[in-house]
Amino acid sequence: MATEVFDSNYLLITLLVTFVFQLVFFLITAVAQFDTLTDLAGSTNFLILALLTFFLAESYHARQILITVCAALWAVRLATFLFARILIWGHDNRFDEMRNSIPKLAAFWFGQFVWVWVVSLPVTVTNATVERDPKLGAADFVGVVMFAVGLLLEAVSDWQKLKFKQDKEKKGKWCDVGLWKYSRHPNYFGEILLWWGLFAISTPILSNGQWAVLASPLLISVLLLFVSGLPLLEASANEKYGGNPEFAPYRARTSIMVPMPNGLWEALPGWLKRTVLLEWKMYEAKGKEEGKEEAEGYGATGKGPAGSSQGETDPAENA
Repeated sequence: MATEVFDSNYLLITLLVTFVFQLVFFLITAVAQFDTLTDLAGSTNFLILALLTFFLAESYHARQILITVCAALWAVRLATFLFARILIWGHDNRFDEMRNSIPKLAAFWFGQFVWVWVVSLPVTVTNATVERDPKLGAADFVGVVMFAVGLLLEAVSDWQKLKFKQDKEKKGKWCDVGLWKYSRHPNYFGEILLWWGLFAISTPILSNGQWAVLASPLLISVLLLFVSGLPLLEASANEKYGGNPEFAPYRARTSIMVPMPNGLWEALPGWLKRTVLLEWKMYEAKGKEEGKEEAEGYGATGKGPAGSSQGETDPAENA
């Protein structure tokens, strides 16, 4: 028998828990000027919501176990990586301009609150739905494969970039080792892929208004493709490395998102790259001043609130 708290889909209880959790860490940051736990607060909040809704349901269906385990794996991996990274760098320059501005800091934490709650929806609603329990099928298989591939891409590329940035001989260079040789943003591709995978796992139990959980992968995709992800990092890289004669050839031979051999990317027709493969005009190099002004519009390092917790860049360096 499921324990109903406020509503049958656990939307209000998860909203309340997320708000209180993020509020506590906002107050710690505002009062103590302390950045070490900021990203940890985002990733651990996902874990809390997954476990909370799973145990509230008291039904333990196979799909609930599957999606909760997947979400927990992602959250623990991300939390561990982000916490280790901030301990290594010791400073998060994304918050340099926010620490003395309560409105800016509050806006960041509100954004993280929305990000956690919305993106968790497939897990929340799947765990809350106890009256329908179809057998695991094709959608679940596809979802698990997407999740596993996405998690592997994200974890490996994050680790490769961290090790690259720790190499003093590579200081001032762009990361082009491992997966980064085949994609300029392999971790973004992994992040988007895994959340679409979790959405796929949830689809067999969805009905009527529950399909609103589609907002989860859509939000991740919009943030990374249009807001705090590719536009800002591509602009930053173009500004930082644009004067290096080796950078343009690297961009030309390397897929922007989907990892693939350099030769294959170069051989693909331009129209295909500029459409479904995301090499859009908005990511092309701009004039130095124009690119700088656009980045400054998003804060000290050009990060939106949700993108800050994705582990895509080092807090000590912008690109």
